[in-house]
Amino acid sequence: MTGTTENQQTARRSDATRATILAAARERFAADGYEKATIRAIARDAKIDPSMVMRYYGSKADLFTAAVSIDPGLPGLPLEPREAIGRTLVSRFLTLWEENEEFTALMRVGATYPAAADRMQSVLRDQLIPLARLVGPEPEQAPARAALCASTVLGLALTRYVLRFPASMALSREEIVDWLGPTLQRYLTAPTP
Repeated sequence: MTGTTENQQTARRSDATRATILAAARERFAADGYEKATIRAIARDAKIDPSMVMRYYGSKADLFTAAVSIDPGLPGLPLEPREAIGRTLVSRFLTLWEENEEFTALMRVGATYPAAADRMQSVLRDQLIPLARLVGPEPEQAPARAALCASTVLGLALTRYVLRFPASMALSREEIVDWLGPTLQRYLTAPTP
């Protein structure tokens, strides 16, 4: 019985250490980008020895992959009322950006690190294109419609959460939804020009 209790305690400590490393890695990747973030800095932030980071994750690339596993949950978005899907989508992305530093980390490193770019493309491919296919008038146009939506929300994320443009940061959540919701609505549901 004692061996089982010790194993459970060890497993809980191991889970806690992994969670601490991942939290530190997310913050460091978001702040510094992939290239500048170091295992030593992440370990220092997590208040553990760098060898523990390597023990649990093996490499910086593997740590990055674990730290930025994202799922925006687009398949679960309400599709009705249909005329509100643009606003719903903008609200969903704002919530993700504001509550999840993984998206900021991806944004910072997506242009220079192929694994990060692939993660961002997987959201487009696996979630945004199927959503566009469901709500758009021509299913064959779904990739183009999804790409336009992605360019809009990623542009906002870049200016608001990464580059921190004062005018972008000054907009309230409601103002952003009011400005961008109709744009995404048009991209998703308007007839092809």
